[in-house]
Amino acid sequence: MKVMKFGGSSLASAERFASVAHLIVAERDRLQGPPYVVLSAPAGVTNELCQMVTALNEGAVDGTDSATNTNAGINTLHSFQQRTSQLLNDSKPLLSDAVWMVAENQLKSLLNDLSDKVKGCQLLGSCPAPVATALSVAGEQFSVLLMQAHLSQLGCESAKLNPADFILVGDQDLVDVSESSVRFDALSLAPMVHLMPGFYGEDQQGQLHTLGRNGSDYSAAVLAVCTHAESCEIWTDVNGIYHADPRIVEGAQLIEHLSFREAIDLSYFGAKVLHPNTVLPLAQQNICCVIKNSQNPEAKGSMISNNRTSKKTVKAISNLSDVSMINVSGAGMKGMVGMAARVFDVISQAQISVVLISQTSSEYGISLCVSGAQAEQAVDVLNRCFELEIGLQLIKPIQCQNHLSVISVVGDSMYQHKGTASRFFAALAHAGVNVIAIAQDASEHSISAVVRSERIEDAVIVCDHYLFSKQARVDAFLIGCGTVGQALIGQIKKQQAWLKKKQIDLRVVGIANSKKQLLSEQGLDLSQWQQQLDSAPASLNAQALADWAQDQHLINPVVIDCTSSESVSQDYETYLAGGLHVVTANKKANTDSMSRYVALHQLAAEKQKQFLYETNVGAGLPVINNLQNLRRAGDELLQFEGILSGALSYIFGAIHQGMSLSEATAKAKSLGYTEPNPAEDLSGLDVARKVLLMAREAGLSLELSDVVLDAVVPDDLAQISEADAFMQALPSYDDAFSEKVKQAEANNQVLRYVASITDGQCRVAIQAVDSDHPLYDIQAGENALAMLTEYYQPKPFVIRGYGAGAEVTAAGLFGDLMRIDTLSREY
Repeated sequence: MKVMKFGGSSLASAERFASVAHLIVAERDRLQGPPYVVLSAPAGVTNELCQMVTALNEGAVDGTDSATNTNAGINTLHSFQQRTSQLLNDSKPLLSDAVWMVAENQLKSLLNDLSDKVKGCQLLGSCPAPVATALSVAGEQFSVLLMQAHLSQLGCESAKLNPADFILVGDQDLVDVSESSVRFDALSLAPMVHLMPGFYGEDQQGQLHTLGRNGSDYSAAVLAVCTHAESCEIWTDVNGIYHADPRIVEGAQLIEHLSFREAIDLSYFGAKVLHPNTVLPLAQQNICCVIKNSQNPEAKGSMISNNRTSKKTVKAISNLSDVSMINVSGAGMKGMVGMAARVFDVISQAQISVVLISQTSSEYGISLCVSGAQAEQAVDVLNRCFELEIGLQLIKPIQCQNHLSVISVVGDSMYQHKGTASRFFAALAHAGVNVIAIAQDASEHSISAVVRSERIEDAVIVCDHYLFSKQARVDAFLIGCGTVGQALIGQIKKQQAWLKKKQIDLRVVGIANSKKQLLSEQGLDLSQWQQQLDSAPASLNAQALADWAQDQHLINPVVIDCTSSESVSQDYETYLAGGLHVVTANKKANTDSMSRYVALHQLAAEKQKQFLYETNVGAGLPVINNLQNLRRAGDELLQFEGILSGALSYIFGAIHQGMSLSEATAKAKSLGYTEPNPAEDLSGLDVARKVLLMAREAGLSLELSDVVLDAVVPDDLAQISEADAFMQALPSYDDAFSEKVKQAEANNQVLRYVASITDGQCRVAIQAVDSDHPLYDIQAGENALAMLTEYYQPKPFVIRGYGAGAEVTAAGLFGDLMRIDTLSREY
């Protein structure tokens, strides 16, 4: 025996009625006995009819012109007549004339009955409860008569099953299932397909009574219990229950099986497929429930039963919107016996449903969440209940926080696994979502958090990523399209497919230069980015970019600064505060004032965002990371010496091969080794910034002005701010510099530009080193660093490799970019 229930979306057109009829006949032919079928009203009809009832009652309630309200009721009835007549007329080509005429007469009878009831309400000036119910369920009545016609056309005999004959509705729209089963057993039903209108039954006084929200599903569950059915199928317009709301989570996965407990928790906390009242009767009788798609009947659907087949820790994420939190608090509550009982008793008497409860361990306060529609009523009844205590200042006036949502993770296996709660709240923290209240059931089948409604989508998306996704996700926004930026784009384009195979989804969602900004939340086509950027309408704006990233609910948005721009580096705080990670080759921020350096890192930690800058010192060499790891292990830097500029390494190597200083600099610039303006390199300022950052990472509190700096060129050259002007003026110093080279070579030495940290002092200067010195053999373009530490002595920790060039620097940025998702998951 099977019960099949079809919702309004499955009955929205004549074609869908016909499709459902074929499904019913197919089940009849497959089963040993015909199925019982429960039908909802066609989509949208019940809402219209309920609005009609409200209009008919408003005159009696608020004293408005009853004629006006009655006219509104008549207009709604006319709309119902048009809708049902249209469905019947659309069915005419699918039905024989005889079958269609029977249905037409039945519809006329139904419409005449409704018209009489509306006219009666007009005379009374109100709409009595039994009449209101009869009007509200007219849509279900119509669905049954039209479905009978379609079944008759297929040669399938059917009969209407009146729910008022056996479904007994008690308080709060709940069905007395035991008594309903007894009443059903007393019915004498012929062996044929029985069609039952959903949504209502009969109360103890023998009057029609609706079953509230999702009442047709509830009707089907009750009927399944009464018929001792093996299963209850709920046919709708989706393939089943998804692990998260598909409207929020891209690629939400179908849950093929879940337990009754999981289904109840999911529906209770916002899942739209089923209502808890539907699940409970089925769970008590162990009747499996299957969610199917009437528009895709071949899909497997979702089965709800007591059989546990999944080992997943978290089965699904649900979200419930339009929630308000009521707070009852005050010092006088502590130790007062019965306060909680009074709170929930008065809420119960007002028939207000409580979604979630949270209480402080000190008994100082109780928080309860209710639907936003009932919040004002809840505050009112609680203020009246505790009027005396509020007057005596034992408790505070009742507080209400609106515009909230509840996000919940659900799974029967959660209690068997450690760390589920920590992962859940870590994900919320990573999303930058503030948790207002927390609730967890004692059996650990669900964990819920109350958050602001405007952040619920971010919360769901990020929790889905960290609890369900096997694929890491990074959304990159690249600033700077010079040699380094172009090299990085090329590397990303080359590696995207390979990374995808390794479960890393790296998307470049934005590219900007000094004039244009190009954005795409789905990721840019990196084979056409230059043309698209040229035609982009907007320029870079840090706050607008941060707002855009939040609006698009990006999982791991990261800004990559490929520039040496002071103005771009000034925006890092905006990006971090706005929820974006920052990866940078730009040294300006980290070598700004010590106070800003500290504040910037504190902001990153506070916002739980990554601020990565490995390329600030050694381009592609792992300098910063190694130093940080040594310090984490308890090591301390005692002394440092090294060549920190790949550009100057190349230049100083070239001059010992016979080039002049200006020729070597021009060559290095053409290879992309220098800064855009080589004056920054030859002034020594770039190296000074690097050694300052090394010192700060080692724990020294120094300013850039504390670095003793001996420039490669005189100050008048070093201070030239335009690259072309500097390159034109540089040959004037070739002869003077050549003398230094000759003097060093005469002593069997070579010149090197060396940075050092000794006794807390940073120095950058030209040194002449002989063949015994470790920096003597450094090849053109190489960096070499020697760190003498407490752990690494008397021989230092040495890092050596090429530290110049767009490809090397881009590779260093790429490496930091790949650390974003891994490090973020550690929070």
